[in-house]
Amino acid sequence: MIRVFIANRGEIALRAVRVCRTLGLETVAGYTPPDAALPHVWAADHSVCIGPPAAAQSYLNGPGLITAALASGCDAVYPGYGFLSENAEFAEQCRTAGLTFIGPSPEIITLMGDKAQARRTAAALGMPIVPGSEHGFAAVEPAQVAAEQIGFPILLKASAGGGGRGMRIAEDIGSFATCFMQASAEAKAAFGNAEIYLERFFRNVRHVEVQIFADQHGNVVHLWERDCSVQRRHQKLIEEAPSPILPAARRLEITQAAEALARGLGYEGAGTVEFIYDPESDRAYFIEMNTRIQVEHPVTEMLTGTDLVAEQFRVAAGAPLSISQPGEPHGVAIEFRINAEDAYDGFRPAPGLISAWKPPRGEGIRVDSHVYPGWRVSPYYDSLLGKLIIRKPSRTEAIAAAQEAIARFEVRGVPTTLPFHADLLTTEAFRTAAIHTRWIEQDMAR
Repeated sequence: MIRVFIANRGEIALRAVRVCRTLGLETVAGYTPPDAALPHVWAADHSVCIGPPAAAQSYLNGPGLITAALASGCDAVYPGYGFLSENAEFAEQCRTAGLTFIGPSPEIITLMGDKAQARRTAAALGMPIVPGSEHGFAAVEPAQVAAEQIGFPILLKASAGGGGRGMRIAEDIGSFATCFMQASAEAKAAFGNAEIYLERFFRNVRHVEVQIFADQHGNVVHLWERDCSVQRRHQKLIEEAPSPILPAARRLEITQAAEALARGLGYEGAGTVEFIYDPESDRAYFIEMNTRIQVEHPVTEMLTGTDLVAEQFRVAAGAPLSISQPGEPHGVAIEFRINAEDAYDGFRPAPGLISAWKPPRGEGIRVDSHVYPGWRVSPYYDSLLGKLIIRKPSRTEAIAAAQEAIARFEVRGVPTTLPFHADLLTTEAFRTAAIHTRWIEQDMAR
């Protein structure tokens, strides 16, 4: 691996360029006209326009990206997160073209990308699974039959995607058909696959995920868990590690299960094994595996002192893991996603010109971002401006430090989610970790 094509944008693209520079790898940045002024385009050794602003014709155009990578002399492609990072067809196209796809194999992406297949695989490896359908559905009638067998309420999920797209909750059979059609249409638009998978829905659960890493030599480690329960419509807003409410026995159970799954799959690279945890029954259930680096990976990096992005490149080049299994985590890390959205107007996206951007600095404070004063937030892509990560010895100290850091974080020109985070940190429910995945809609909204 000598020259890497960065098939992404924003902060993860900038992070990849910086990591490649430290590893002695050349980089080529793909960009669209609205992204021509992004820092990773300047920072890369070379850059190439990959198409018009619409993502479908640029960042989601696999053949076009491969053509650009080959034309610019690259021998590897870094997909980051989002876009084509979990697209098995793109990974296969890279392999066919002789390009190293910096991620797991197309076969593993296919297996874990299909919710029903992932469920069967996890069950075969002895993992606890949520009651659900044995396969996905393209038509509403057979899906209704399966839903009644599973029992309501039902969570409908896109079989071929994630990130909250193609997801609905049907409370009863009367609402099922409408929810199915909505979820199916959204899944088709987002992932090109309208198939819907069904799961029993648990109302007040925590969303807990385990970071794993594996290499081509059979080495697997887990880097403990992250709690991602602060969500709105299945989109994560705050993540922290370790989970503030997970009992030691459940922590051991899910980390061992995640590691066993990675070993059983013959997994390579970074991956996240996701669970729901029901505090009432003290039970955890496998829900899916993300075959990529996560947006929230800095939480784990801050907690464990690792560089997960650099490890992605090392493993893809065939090197054994440089990460050893970390001991019990000490301290607390919390990440706040900073989006160009008005949280008090339904989280309405707010593209526009950034007139001021002054992140806080200090011990235990990290900001990952691509933003600078004078940069224009584009309406074509997601609204993520950056991530504020705080690490302190205790959760109480981390919350206090986060409040101070948010107060010092100056952003002007567009509304952001920083005021929402400031308000959230004052709530008793968050401070005592008494929240769940629907808490934003059900409780804080009131």
